[in-house]
Parts: sequence; structure tokens; C-alpha cells
Amino acid sequence: MAFEELKNNAENIPEQLQSYIDSQVAYYKLQSFKVAMKSTTTIFKFVLLSLCFGMVLLFCSIALAFGLGEFFGNNAYGFLSVGGLYLVVTLILYLLKDQIIEGPILKKFSEIFFNN
Repeated sequence: MAFEELKNNAENIPEQLQSYIDSQVAYYKLQSFKVAMKSTTTIFKFVLLSLCFGMVLLFCSIALAFGLGEFFGNNAYGFLSVGGLYLVVTLILYLLKDQIIEGPILKKFSEIFFNN
């Protein structure tokens, strides 16, 4: 009797193994789809917010340049002042890029990829 049960269980091993493999493949497909969609939506939100912020920054910069131009008596000086301000901000961001930019981005994508 015990040998008969063992034989029946042994005959089912290939079907059970195939079922296990199929379920693992389906799981990893679903997991990769989830990660891809989270990454895509995060990137899309970032791009959309960046575009909106860029438009606001553009118009505020033009207004600031004209305002400074009025203050200095020459619009060219206003635009040069705004350009210099952006140059200083760019240099600061370049020097602090690891702490300000790369760290948070790596943290966010690590949460997406390695969080169940």
C-alpha cells in the first residue's frame, strides 16, 4: 500500500513541477509589469511636473529680467543678471549633485524595484 501511494505521488511530480514553473513565470511577469508601470508613472509625473515648473520659471525669469532691467536702466543688464543668477545656481547644483539629485533618485527607484 505505501509503495502504491509513493508510486502515485511520483507519477504526479512532472505535472506538479510544470504547474510550479508556470505559476513562477506568471508571478515574475506580473512583478516585472508592476515595476515597469511604477517606474513609467514616476518618470511621467516627474517630466510633467518639470515641464510645468519650467514654464513658471521661464515667465518668472522674464519678468525678473525686465524688472531688473528697469531698475538698472537697461534691459540687457537685467537679462545678464538673471543669467548670472542661473549660472550660480547651476554651479551649486553641480557641486551638490550627489546629495541633492542622485541620492533621492536612487532611493525612490530602490523603493520601486525592491519593495514588495
